[in-house]
Amino acid sequence: MRSLTRKGAATRQRILEGAATHIREYGVAATTLDDILARTATSKSQLFHYFPGGREELLLAVARHEADRVLEDQQPQLGDLTSWPAWRLWRDTVVDRYRRQGRLCPLNSVMSQLGGSTPAAQAVVTELMRRWQAEIAAGVRHMQDAGEIDPGLDADRAAAALLAGIQGGVVIQMSTGQTTHLEAALDLGIAHLRDSAVQTHNT
Repeated sequence: MRSLTRKGAATRQRILEGAATHIREYGVAATTLDDILARTATSKSQLFHYFPGGREELLLAVARHEADRVLEDQQPQLGDLTSWPAWRLWRDTVVDRYRRQGRLCPLNSVMSQLGGSTPAAQAVVTELMRRWQAEIAAGVRHMQDAGEIDPGLDADRAAAALLAGIQGGVVIQMSTGQTTHLEAALDLGIAHLRDSAVQTHNT
């Protein structure tokens, strides 16, 4: 993205956040550029100045914004997986985040509109999953160093499995409105990590 002045960056961010908020409230299919112009008190020329690609470029920016929010909403707990109570607190934070979000996932709806198979859209999800998995893996390694998780466990694969469980639980929640499967995936995934150290000590 080209360099912007401080005022320009603030204007672009205002448009982006306004678009994201409108999509959260009404869904992407029901959101037009005119809706965003009205909500953000922005002229069409301004919008196309900061998003020359129009609706598609703006939606891609919203997708990145929502991907960042997925991780921001889990902080500081996600970055502090240094004890079992801390893992439990993170678990509760994840469940609460998706319970509050409800059935409408802004990121998923924007990705569907963009076409999840396009390179730019794929890059947004790939980067989100990479960052999320890295945070979980860092927590696993910390607990391994503390002797709380089997040191022979592959931290990256363990984090990938836990993340896959979370994503599966979220998809089911989007269909049913219930967080039961998300909670089960987190509870059993964390229990597996915890039990690995017990099994190691008993052998």
